[in-house]
Amino acid sequence: MLEGPHLVGEAVAAGVALETVLATPRFLDSPAGRALAGRLASPPEEVAEELLSGLLDADSPRGVAAVAALPRAGVEALPVREGGAYVFADGLQDPGNLGALARSAEAAGAAGLALGSGSVHPNHPRALRASAGSLLRLPVAVGVDAAALDRRLAPARPRWAALAVRGGRPLWEADLSGTLVLALGAEGPGLAAELADRAELRLTVPMAGAVESLNATVAAALVLFEVRRRAAGG
Repeated sequence: MLEGPHLVGEAVAAGVALETVLATPRFLDSPAGRALAGRLASPPEEVAEELLSGLLDADSPRGVAAVAALPRAGVEALPVREGGAYVFADGLQDPGNLGALARSAEAAGAAGLALGSGSVHPNHPRALRASAGSLLRLPVAVGVDAAALDRRLAPARPRWAALAVRGGRPLWEADLSGTLVLALGAEGPGLAAELADRAELRLTVPMAGAVESLNATVAAALVLFEVRRRAAGG
């Protein structure tokens, strides 16, 4: 379920197949509604506002939603890109965090996002909404284990990296060259021991003040943008 005009519009732009589009009369009478309706392959179905509100996950529905065909594949969904940055999320449970992670990964030019077992599904409405369209465009693989990801990326000779609250190589000094797989763990327990052991590079984001740690999604974004900065010669 794609909720709101921005996400529905992003799906249209990405060529996603929309099975059903529901819209309220008030939305369709607005400039934004008329513009979106003009981009659809067929007219949306008009529904009462209270009916649409009852169907959606969002606290404040904005007049339109669509049911989309979003099949997800396994590790074969990821492109093999030498020198690319990939994110492996294992057990990430909060859909908002997943959406924010995908949005940051796409913005930083990551090659793909792999989701391990126990991670929230990328088609969760809140994940899609938080991604602002990134989960419609970024290559995403579901049900992936680390060994399968290594096999898939073998031609690109990947190195695994893990975030450490302290004791790792400071991000600004670390060697981030080559193909990088950045591993993230679940929000509570963090990265599983076997994944931490797989990482040949442990990264710590230097912080000021008394803050103990960063949200894993925020820390991952910092790493991905540092990779992008260096690739651009910054």
